[in-house]
Amino acid sequence: MAMKQRLRPILLYTVFSAGFLLFLFMMEIPALETSGNSKLHNSTDTDGGRQQKEIPAAETGVRLDEKIGTILPLDLEFRDESGQLVTLRQLVKGPTIIAPVYYRCPNVCNFMLGGLARVLPDVRRQPGKQFTVLSISFDDTETAELAAASKKMYFKSMRGEFPEDGWRFLTGTKENIYRLTDTAGYYFKNVNGQLLHPVVVFVITSDGQIVRYLHGTHFLPKDVTLALVEAAEGRLGTTIQKMVQFCFSYDPENKTYVFNLLRISGSVVLFTAVTFLGFLFFCGKKGKRG
Repeated sequence: MAMKQRLRPILLYTVFSAGFLLFLFMMEIPALETSGNSKLHNSTDTDGGRQQKEIPAAETGVRLDEKIGTILPLDLEFRDESGQLVTLRQLVKGPTIIAPVYYRCPNVCNFMLGGLARVLPDVRRQPGKQFTVLSISFDDTETAELAAASKKMYFKSMRGEFPEDGWRFLTGTKENIYRLTDTAGYYFKNVNGQLLHPVVVFVITSDGQIVRYLHGTHFLPKDVTLALVEAAEGRLGTTIQKMVQFCFSYDPENKTYVFNLLRISGSVVLFTAVTFLGFLFFCGKKGKRG
């Protein structure tokens, strides 16, 4: 009788835990299903719920080949928004976000840069010191004046919440543009005067090594922050980073960091169950001795 009374709470606890984990699993499925991959767009694409024209990559030669681990040529020269010639090595002094765009793009590039402008003030790293952002035009006909106008617009939207040297806007020659984009696996094409291109930014280390691609026009602070942490550390190695790696993982299919809800919950439940069983075991021994 005493044994049954001891087993009853264990049984109830097990049933409750199984039901709780099943509930979490059901909650997690819709999030995975609705988090889609980024697509290729042309300059007439729209966002915000309106219709988007998808361009098959096979028909245009437009594609993205992720080359994580590849080192970009930092000796390439570009002009900044003031018209000064600078090398990437001068600007890449730590973890860096590179956003390939063209400033005359009427839609999708604006959405992507607008997404960055919204999220950058919330990134938990110090801009200009712990990370830098580079918008680089892949249209070799664009000028520093266009870059300056674009910078002014997005900095105005951030209302002074981001340092001037934390986000640079660059233009360059066709040769240097193609050397950069080809190395990064970023392939775009001019079709009938329209630039077709992937919608993605990539994060690199201080020596130019690509550590992560972030797709789409909307970014989450945790995605950007964790990608910059990866770039700063080179790889997850410290105790703190191992905890981050355990709680968060990068979903290559949906192109985002996801919180491993089932893994964390399961670990907590398992730890609690083992502790509870150990408590009953040792208490039972003590009772018998008494």
